[in-house]
Amino acid sequence: MSRDTAHTSSSTLACYAANITTSRGRRFPEPAPAYRSEYQRDRDRIIHSAAFRRLEYKTQVFVNHEGDLFRTRLTHSIEVAQVARSIARALRVNEDLTEGIALAHDLGHTPFGHAGQDALNACMKEFGGFEHNLQSLRVVDELEERYAEFRGLNLTFESREGILKHCSRKNAAALGELGQRFIRNSEPSLEAQLTNLADEIAYNSHDVDDGLRSGLIDVDALCAVALFREQYEIVRNKYPQLAPRRTIHEVVRRLIGCQVIDLVETSAARLADAAPADIEAVRNHGAPLIGFSDSMREKNLELKRFLRTQLYRHYRVHRMTAKAARTITELFGAFIDDPRLLPDDAYAQVSALEQREGMNGRARAVADYIAGMTDRYAIAEYERTFNPGI
Repeated sequence: MSRDTAHTSSSTLACYAANITTSRGRRFPEPAPAYRSEYQRDRDRIIHSAAFRRLEYKTQVFVNHEGDLFRTRLTHSIEVAQVARSIARALRVNEDLTEGIALAHDLGHTPFGHAGQDALNACMKEFGGFEHNLQSLRVVDELEERYAEFRGLNLTFESREGILKHCSRKNAAALGELGQRFIRNSEPSLEAQLTNLADEIAYNSHDVDDGLRSGLIDVDALCAVALFREQYEIVRNKYPQLAPRRTIHEVVRRLIGCQVIDLVETSAARLADAAPADIEAVRNHGAPLIGFSDSMREKNLELKRFLRTQLYRHYRVHRMTAKAARTITELFGAFIDDPRLLPDDAYAQVSALEQREGMNGRARAVADYIAGMTDRYAIAEYERTFNPGI
């Protein structure tokens, strides 16, 4: 097996797929890898990063210590990668790039899920704000310190493009070539588009599973939602004696399956109509080429609304998010007022960034430190900082 043919041949890809032969490359040039593609190298660097390992103890909906079987950011990212790769293969776009984007998409998430992000964003209001999507890019570009010749992971442009799903025009202006699509209102690669929707499919379906497991929502209430009800009735009619837990598993796997099929078939039809000649034609198309049918999009939105009102706003979840916000806010306040409370390596980062950027740099480095925490580390750090008995 030669070094050049060890990875998937580009001849299997559609003309509109991301292809390493036309990649915009890395910020810091490197010799080509042996026995794998550049996108495989990106994926491997993500998997070996400290930020990826920390996802194991970061909240999806339920804080890590609330139960061993609930999803975490790590298991969610793996599930997104599985769904996204299936879609990518069906559409003949680049699976390796898709997998890397999926595995990296939550690297910048704070502890305690969206509650942590909202709290940290409020703390950073005077210093440019905080958004986990931009933080994911910051992690792979700057914060991972593993390699001798550059900071970050030095990922390809296409992987970085996929990680950066959203960005204000103001922030985009500071990102050079990577930010241009938000200024020009162009689209990312198909691999980035489909991973974004694979993320939605995974978290909606698996939040149903975790919500039912936790007892915060029940089947009767969910049957008011068309997408769930249709799959539930199919399973109950086919397997009337099936135990409740296995029934739910059958329903959830069908929830995922029907959304994936709709996404693949709808997107394939759009691609056939648009006939983009290459990835640049995809970027310049003027609208996403990956998407659900109108009917599936409406069903998907109905499920999202249900989860938002019945699960994410449940009083038990709200209690957790309120405690999370308090933990993040008080840690930020303590560290911004007195950075010497930080461990030595974090203090060194704060001092260096403050020297370059003033108070904004101090705040950004404190936010970096807090965003990198796992749930349990944040709880322990709160105790170490504020409990006089420790």
